[in-house]
Amino acid sequence: MSAQQTFSSVGTPGAPGSRGNRPGSAAKPLRWAADAVAMMREGARVRLDYSTQSLWRVDRMIEEIRREGAPFAAVEGALRGFGAYGGEVVVRWAGGEWVESDGGYWVRTWDGRFWDPFDEARRCYTGDGSLRLLCHDAMPSG
Repeated sequence: MSAQQTFSSVGTPGAPGSRGNRPGSAAKPLRWAADAVAMMREGARVRLDYSTQSLWRVDRMIEEIRREGAPFAAVEGALRGFGAYGGEVVVRWAGGEWVESDGGYWVRTWDGRFWDPFDEARRCYTGDGSLRLLCHDAMPSG
C-alpha cells in the first residue's frame, strides 16, 4: 500500500466491544467476520466474542487447518473471514476503523497506522503470522 493511495472510511470506532454506528460500506468485512464467528460456533463449537483474547483461538484454528494440509484455495474463504474477524477486533479495541481502497480493506488505528488483517491471516496459515500479535501491536499501549 503506498502512501499516495486514497482511502475512504468504512467504519467508525465505537466503544470497546461494540459495533458502534457504521456506514453501509463496512458491510463486507463485518459480514465476513460474522460468517467466521458462525463457522467456528457451528463447525468447531468454539465461541468467538470479539475480545482480544479470542484471537488466540483463531490463531490456533488456522494452525490446525494448516497442519491438516488443506490447500490454500480450499481455505481462502475461511482465512478471509478470520482476517475480517481479527480486523474487527482491532477496530473495536484499538480505536480503529475500516478503510477501503481499490476494492481492498484495511484497518486504520487511532495513530494513523494501517493494518492488513487479511494478509496476516494468510501469513498465519503459512506459519509466519499471528492475528493475536497484530492486535497487540495495534493497541494504543502496543
